[in-house]
Amino acid sequence: MPELSLEELKTTAAAYEERLVPALFQQWTEPMADAAHIRAGQRVLDVACGTGVLARAVADRVGPGGSVTGLDVNPGMLAVAAHAAPGIEWRQGVAEELPFEDRTFDAVVSQFGLMFFPDREAALREMVRVLKPGGRLAVAVFDGLDRIPAYALMVDVLERVVGQEAANALRSPFVLGDTEALSSLFAAAGIPSAAIATTEGTERFPSVRDMVLGDVKGWFPLAGIRLDEDMIAALVAQAEAALMQFVTAGGAVEFPVRVHIVTAQRA
Repeated sequence: MPELSLEELKTTAAAYEERLVPALFQQWTEPMADAAHIRAGQRVLDVACGTGVLARAVADRVGPGGSVTGLDVNPGMLAVAAHAAPGIEWRQGVAEELPFEDRTFDAVVSQFGLMFFPDREAALREMVRVLKPGGRLAVAVFDGLDRIPAYALMVDVLERVVGQEAANALRSPFVLGDTEALSSLFAAAGIPSAAIATTEGTERFPSVRDMVLGDVKGWFPLAGIRLDEDMIAALVAQAEAALMQFVTAGGAVEFPVRVHIVTAQRA
């Protein structure tokens, strides 16, 4: 992560919560809670919790008799998460070295974080380590860019208008789309029985500009990418032309997004 001040991290996290959570991430919280078999009274860990959208949904399910802990490496994300849900325990840490004892949680969930971990195998091993016997693991990743055409077009626009670094930043969330490679990753981490279910949702932004700003304000600063207003205007103009097929009569942007939800149970 680039060296940003805490205030810069908070600003980026607030933009993430405002622009990306309702457009994309919120819709996957219930499928993820279902996949993890979340029930009242359970103790649950959300790894790479971000601003806490999944942790909040899980907290509603476990109720007052259960508990939810959200862990993230980014203190800005955790600050926004704590403001939105002060009743949840928020911890700073890395997925590869979870700061919890063995067999602590009834369920471990991780929504769209695995692709960003420096050591994915180690992170998966850690998630299983902290599960109780019979505990449930659920991990969500995006399908590949070749099966999400709207984002493939945006990557092309970024490469033309901004450059390779920005294009690669947008490619990074989609690097675990190959299900055979994904299954092999889980097997290498000691989870050979993992099941992969692919499902489709719909991403919705109020406008192309809002879609562009979701990445420009809520994601790119974490990758060290900052664009001035002239560059943003040029990017929006090119994106409006490229994404025309996904723009509704009212000017909103809507397009399908495929997601793999990987589940496993600890023996």
